Amino acid sequence: MTIQSQADLLGLMEIGNIVAMAIEEMKKSAKAGMTTLELDDIGARYLEKYGAKSAPRKSFRFPGHACISVNRDIAHGIPGNYKLQPGDLINVDVCAEKDGYIADSGQSFQLPPFSPEVSRLCSHTRHALMAIIGTLKHGVKISEIGRMMEASAAKNGYNVIENLCSHGVGRAIHEYPNIPPTYNKHDKRKLKEGMVIAIEPFFSTGADYVIEQPDGWTLRLPSDSLAAQFEHTIIITRDQPIIVTAAS
Repeated sequence: MTIQSQADLLGLMEIGNIVAMAIEEMKKSAKAGMTTLELDDIGARYLEKYGAKSAPRKSFRFPGHACISVNRDIAHGIPGNYKLQPGDLINVDVCAEKDGYIADSGQSFQLPPFSPEVSRLCSHTRHALMAIIGTLKHGVKISEIGRMMEASAAKNGYNVIENLCSHGVGRAIHEYPNIPPTYNKHDKRKLKEGMVIAIEPFFSTGADYVIEQPDGWTLRLPSDSLAAQFEHTIIITRDQPIIVTAAS
């Protein structure tokens, strides 16, 4: 999507704030002994309260309102009867729609007791996301996003998950452009003013790909490594991008 009007901007900012606050509500509510379905219900009630709907549920009949992935499951996890355990690494990804506008955001976090290894992984992944966002503006090559992701991961001893990409968003869940997490010198595409994109680095302690599970949704790491994801929906400008999914 490309922003065409003030109404587009306001619509995206509204759904972006709802998505951000739904994630915050789920994070503060998560505790050992709770099922992932119970955690999903908290997010669903928050979206409903503000007139928003789960975009994956509406568009693809995803069997949940948010994607909740635990430990080796890093993306598209289906909420269910799994009871959260102390020390679990959780990823909550909320993509929601209101009045035809869609925003997408996600965060990884750990339940106590906290592991220094997991805390470091989450901290570096989040820092990489924010550092990358800070460099993006009209005219920047899209390939620079992958280059920065690879460089940041390698600098801190991590790998990027190569088959999980950033993407355009705004009117649909996945739109142009598809943004690989690795550098391609032949990719000459550039960011344009008004473009709406979701940036989401996935950093791993070992694996560089994920495998779709038999349920047709869950994406799991093939080894005992762990991964973290942080994601924001942003609007490209001629200066600093606007972070749509920053909690107000």
